[in-house]
Amino acid sequence: MGDDETDVLAGDCVKLLGRMPAESADLVFADPPFNIGYEYDRYDDRRGKAEYLAWADAWLAAAVRVLKPTGSLFVAIGDEFAAEHKVRLDALGLHLRNWVVWHYTFGVSCTRKFNRSHAHILYYTKHPRHFTFHADAVRVPSARMTTYADRRANPVGKLPDDTWVLRPQETDDHFLPDSDTWYFSRVCGTFRERTGHPCQMPEAVLDRIIRVTTDEGDLVIDPFAGSGTTLAVAKKLGRRAVGIELSPEYAAGIRDRLDGITFGEGLVEREAVSLPRRPGVRRTRAAGLKPR
Repeated sequence: MGDDETDVLAGDCVKLLGRMPAESADLVFADPPFNIGYEYDRYDDRRGKAEYLAWADAWLAAAVRVLKPTGSLFVAIGDEFAAEHKVRLDALGLHLRNWVVWHYTFGVSCTRKFNRSHAHILYYTKHPRHFTFHADAVRVPSARMTTYADRRANPVGKLPDDTWVLRPQETDDHFLPDSDTWYFSRVCGTFRERTGHPCQMPEAVLDRIIRVTTDEGDLVIDPFAGSGTTLAVAKKLGRRAVGIELSPEYAAGIRDRLDGITFGEGLVEREAVSLPRRPGVRRTRAAGLKPR
């Protein structure tokens, strides 16, 4: 780990996870390639099904090995292989807490099926009862409180639902005062939050996950660091973090992003800005583009 307790490793995640101490991570967040033909600079996202799932077997096992007995694992995945990942996580002995559906606008326009506008986030723990879950850190107002003025409402609010509705047109607050759903879109090309990475997970997604499952000083590992969102939010929240990225170029971009972040810093504001189109980033003929 570096002096600031955040580190970025360039290389194959299976090999690098295998070199890490067993049962060392409090949280593993994984947003792997969806195998839908997306254009990465070093990774082939058009593997045969058997090859892709064999690779999933390898990295999932490696991720579970580094997870503490009280740790949590989140996997963001698309429709095509969500069920297969669940079957594998079940077989590894983990315990499903939630199958979250993340619905976002600014989805992908399709021509021969309904537009792609959601992803799946599988939430597992290593132990069925002993794990970290800070409910108060993520509570939202309930409809009983905001709409019906029901005196039976819990005054501290309720836990969020397992469907996260994310839209771009709201303010930078996580939650609206009259709703128990979550409003944030995926990161679009004109958002201030946008880095140079071709696909990027919103900071608000990781903010909720890290706050609810870890404490300050805990270790967060991201095997597919991508644009570095997991590490960026972990650093803001005072968690230790290790990210693994196959591409040395993407890893360098993550380090640059982290250099400008300090503990206690808020999430990036969501308003759009005018940015030139980045060369080399293009849509493919695959079923959709994955936010990461």
